[in-house]
Amino acid sequence: MMTQATDSTFAYLMQDVTRHLRTHFDRRAVRFKLTRAQWRALKAIRRKEGLSQTELADFLDMQPIPVGRVIDRLEKTGYVERRADPGDRRRWSLYLTAKANAVVAEMEIIAKGLRDDALSNVKREDFETLVRVLAQIKDNLVALDGAPNQERAAS
Repeated sequence: MMTQATDSTFAYLMQDVTRHLRTHFDRRAVRFKLTRAQWRALKAIRRKEGLSQTELADFLDMQPIPVGRVIDRLEKTGYVERRADPGDRRRWSLYLTAKANAVVAEMEIIAKGLRDDALSNVKREDFETLVRVLAQIKDNLVALDGAPNQERAAS
């Protein structure tokens, strides 16, 4: 069983680690002059080229209009191209350009270096345990999405 102090600091610690990772990544990647939203969009498009702006917005957990603006800027700077979907004339599919692929490849090198730095002095077995625990926490939280609201059930 966890202690009260552990319970209350867990979420704060997770947030701090995430914030520090983002800050250090931004510092290392400043030469590319891309916003974090643009980075995230490029990475998502690389994972699944051909997705629509709506699908990208869902994946990034953003509203479609701000995502559209991000894509507009990425298209203007030559990182992304929109292609008409032959099966649906209302849908535009998103693809990375060669320029973007080169930047994303460098971005992955930066990310790997940051991961290596962040995990220095962490034992492999401790890291593997952390990943297993985080996966279980995620599964628990995802399961809550389908569970009835406990506050409503109690009233």
